[in-house]
Amino acid sequence: MTIVSGKQIVQSARDNGYAIGAFNTNNLEWTQAILRVAQDKHAPTIIAASMGAIKYMGGFETVAHLIRDLDQDLNIDVPITIHLDHGDYNAAKAAINAGFTSVMFDGSHLPLAENLAKTREIVALAHEKNISVEAEVGSIGGEEDGIIGDGEIAPIADAIAMIQTNIDFIAAGIGNIHGRYPEHWPGLNLAHLKTLATALDDVTHNHVPFVLHGGSGVPDDQIKTAINMGVAKVNVNTEAQLAFHQALRNFILTDQDLIGKNYDPRKLLAPGVTAIESSLSDRLNVFSGHL
Repeated sequence: MTIVSGKQIVQSARDNGYAIGAFNTNNLEWTQAILRVAQDKHAPTIIAASMGAIKYMGGFETVAHLIRDLDQDLNIDVPITIHLDHGDYNAAKAAINAGFTSVMFDGSHLPLAENLAKTREIVALAHEKNISVEAEVGSIGGEEDGIIGDGEIAPIADAIAMIQTNIDFIAAGIGNIHGRYPEHWPGLNLAHLKTLATALDDVTHNHVPFVLHGGSGVPDDQIKTAINMGVAKVNVNTEAQLAFHQALRNFILTDQDLIGKNYDPRKLLAPGVTAIESSLSDRLNVFSGHL
């Protein structure tokens, strides 16, 4: 079994100039697809689950056991992290207790003082069990499990205060958005990312790993530049969902589901799963997270 703390692989990525793919899972097939791609590309990978996905899949322990058991049964030999994506305070504690190896406490919608206080509590609980912690300042645009943001730019002072809570990596808004990007989206504010990275490195005397949320749809050249500036974890969800949907839609609209026993869920979903794998494999090529 190769389940590890997120800090172990994300800090290494930051120090060596690449990024870890953090891919959201939604069910058994999605989890298998992520693991197969990680193994095929020989790339350390984070399997993330949102609060909504965890509820859908049955609960925190179900998700943790599913990933651990599949990692073992599929003979995965690259590092894999089980990560809570955009968890609130209670979800972060539940994930820690259920055996996740990384948690994101998202208190970006709270007053800064409360966000910092709750983050410190989560850090203390998590680090006691060698579980990494991600936190956010300057909310990410779009909506994630009821938390809505307009693509804010994280204030430098807020980011410094957050990194001093002893978190392991930070999600700081640089104009990124969850879901599909609008037609006239101006792009990542890379100048602000550079300023953030310099300010946090000066405070910590270390290479602080940044997290890019809303990685689906960001132009490859911007992602690569962001990685060079300190992004060491890129979250991808919508891109895989769109690929899955389009492949499944094509399969049904061309009546392939009516052939033989293609109504069998294993056959019906197969084109979508293949599309997920192709989409995520392409992302790993961009992130260059190869051992």
